[in-house]
Amino acid sequence: METTPVRTGFDSFALSVPVLNAVQEQGYETPTPIQAACIPELLAGRDLLGQAQTGTGKTAAFALPLLSRLELGSPDPQVLILTPTRELALQVAEACQTYSRHLKGFHVLPIYGGQRMDLQLRQLKRGAHVVVGTPGRVIDHLKRGTLKLDRIRTLVLDEADEMLKMGFIEEIEWIFEQAPEQRQVALFSATMPAAIRKVTKKYLRQPVEIKIESKSKTVSAIDQVHYTVTRQHKMDALTRILEVEPFDGMIVFVRTKLATVEVADKLEAHGFAAEALNGDMNQAMRERTVERLKQGNLDIVVATDVAARGLDVERISHVVNYDIPNDPESYVHRIGRTGRAGRKGRALLFVQPRERHLLKAIERSIRQQVPAMELPSAGDLSAYRIDSFIGNLRETLLAQDLDYYYRLVDRISREQELSSRDMAAALTYLAQRERPFIVPEATTRPDRGGDLRGSPGGKKEKTGKTQPRAKKAAGKGAGRGSDIPMETYRLEVGAEHGVTPGQVVGALANEAGLDGEHIGRVEIAEGHTLVDLPEGMPRDVFKHLQRVYVCNRPLRLKRLAGQGATANAAPGGPKKKTGKKRATVKPSAK
Repeated sequence: METTPVRTGFDSFALSVPVLNAVQEQGYETPTPIQAACIPELLAGRDLLGQAQTGTGKTAAFALPLLSRLELGSPDPQVLILTPTRELALQVAEACQTYSRHLKGFHVLPIYGGQRMDLQLRQLKRGAHVVVGTPGRVIDHLKRGTLKLDRIRTLVLDEADEMLKMGFIEEIEWIFEQAPEQRQVALFSATMPAAIRKVTKKYLRQPVEIKIESKSKTVSAIDQVHYTVTRQHKMDALTRILEVEPFDGMIVFVRTKLATVEVADKLEAHGFAAEALNGDMNQAMRERTVERLKQGNLDIVVATDVAARGLDVERISHVVNYDIPNDPESYVHRIGRTGRAGRKGRALLFVQPRERHLLKAIERSIRQQVPAMELPSAGDLSAYRIDSFIGNLRETLLAQDLDYYYRLVDRISREQELSSRDMAAALTYLAQRERPFIVPEATTRPDRGGDLRGSPGGKKEKTGKTQPRAKKAAGKGAGRGSDIPMETYRLEVGAEHGVTPGQVVGALANEAGLDGEHIGRVEIAEGHTLVDLPEGMPRDVFKHLQRVYVCNRPLRLKRLAGQGATANAAPGGPKKKTGKKRATVKPSAK
């Protein structure tokens, strides 16, 4: 039985009750400008031309009304959403799944190149009410006859200008010609070049035109940086940054409710005033936490996106994206929590090596780069601690009456035959025992040994050689003859599958977060490929690469024993000491 939803700003629209309930559960309170403009038009079945960037809330602007109009009794595709990239296709599909959580029997299917074809075929056979895909893979299924557009009611083109830049204009027109003549069309684009206007004039019927100003001006007022950090070293990285980064109030964003508690507890254990903020908290607890943050009794709130919606606290000087959001819209919403009331804000972003595509999507969305930063080194931490100690000494000398302590020091010096210098050294040690001035280098490089990189941030270690990308099938890769320890892996894709060295290098670079120049020899045989990679691949990256597809083939990466490193060492396991430098993967500072 459907329940009456809690009234929000969205209840002025004629959205279906299940969709409205999902919106309320997400914590959305007031529609964004593009949502307020688009939802009524799309519910009414009108064609629409929207000029807006990602980050304005346009995914919900078209997903909410189209989901509300579905006929769930029919398994045939009723909505086709075209996106330029597989990452965006997955993000849109995930959003549709979130907004449809109360629609019984609903199915959404993302289809894109690089995913197993047999999996897509099974899912298409089962039925999907909404299909989200890239133009090339959609055409592939249309030509196979595995995807039919006979019952398509709405076509959506998301980021149409990006599809134009990628050369998809002919594919888009061909897809339009396969769709029913009587259909609704919604086209969204950040810009409106002549080619997009041509498509609009040819395929849209008296479209309603909506133009929303970009949020990039607001975003550009916030100082943004990113750090490349592996998952297991995020907390170490965060506590080091917090030690040297002056901040007032801070929100740390994580993906799950469980993570809010875990991260807040660890920060408290490190001496920071931190609390969790998540959907499991009742309204009274939430209000108490927010009030403590406003009053300065709490410095850090660890929150999920849903829990932080509507949070407006002027003293928030920093936002930390501890977990990178899956869609750029969430990133814009998150960092908008800082820089309020004309104050300068700062946004820090943690990016795992295999999440580089999410960083690139964010940069495309906000139309600016998020520069790479190096994590504080041992020297940085030592210098900061010494400066803080000296500052505290001077402040104490100026602000406190120390006559009693001068007499006490003189007495101890006489009775114990200790010099003032000896006492000062011992007391300094005792005062800083919990935070020693001498910081071991091994504890200040959380990215070392945790991924395929050698140093954090955007600077590469000097290896003494400039190594070319692997372009040929034999013998001219990066690792040979350099001082980077390499080991050989076998990939289960070869010449018979049509693979090229460029495809191998591209897949490994994108999925492992590795610079192409640090991928060594690429030797393509008939049924497999051998490739040299920097020694010490972590287990999570190794497992991830097992599932990466190239030329519709899983790589099924396998390390060859005795090739380049200790013969029986597992990826991420103990490695022999070579004294040589590791390869460095630089973050995507452009």
